Amino acid sequence: MRTMLITGGSSGIGAATARLAARGGWDVALSFHSDTQAAEATVEAVRARGRRAWAAQADMADPDAIAALFEGAQAELGRLSAFVNNAGIVMPKARFEDITPERLDDIFAVNARGAFLAAQHAVRAMAKRHGGRGGSIVNISSVAALKGGAGEYVDYAATKGALDTMTLGLAQEMSREGVRVNGVRPGIIDTPIHGRGGQHDRIERIAPSVPMGRAGSAEEVAEAILWLASDASRYTTGTFIEVSGGRHI
Repeated sequence: MRTMLITGGSSGIGAATARLAARGGWDVALSFHSDTQAAEATVEAVRARGRRAWAAQADMADPDAIAALFEGAQAELGRLSAFVNNAGIVMPKARFEDITPERLDDIFAVNARGAFLAAQHAVRAMAKRHGGRGGSIVNISSVAALKGGAGEYVDYAATKGALDTMTLGLAQEMSREGVRVNGVRPGIIDTPIHGRGGQHDRIERIAPSVPMGRAGSAEEVAEAILWLASDASRYTTGTFIEVSGGRHI
């Protein structure tokens, strides 16, 4: 029986991944920050597929909450087979020189430090040296790591660049431990994150500039994530899939 833990699983890419995982025979644990109703809807969608599901509120800036999340998920559903490092935040549009130290602390605490600590717990759950059976870590980055986020959110892009570097280093460390580590870089994806960053019209503004002429869907990103989590990608580690409609430079 396979168990997947997804951080930020109540909406957007995380929720789409949970639903697709259930369809593929995975039991799913997920974390959410504050939207209990959305998390419950995701859990019910997984259970409707005949799979087990469990959700917990967790602040991914809090090391203790991260530890409790992994402990609870495995107590409920068993040892993990895959971890989707998806939770992340974006701040309102700002020029580089206007980004405050407090804003930097907040975004790095979740997107970089929180993701790093969560991956550590995943390693302890899956690596052979810790008694695990192996598995897959999929880190959700962003095309912003390549483009830089100029004029909007260089801080967000920087956190995703840090996540990419971690992905490469961790993949090498885990290559003999049975744990594959890969990343997915979404581009302009139609999810609520743009509105949470104060740019409700961002999809409409940017989608026409995408080579494929449209925004992507959360489900299209989830398909890449599930491939990397599955045995179909068993010889793939330390790599990235860009789900961006060609918009990556």
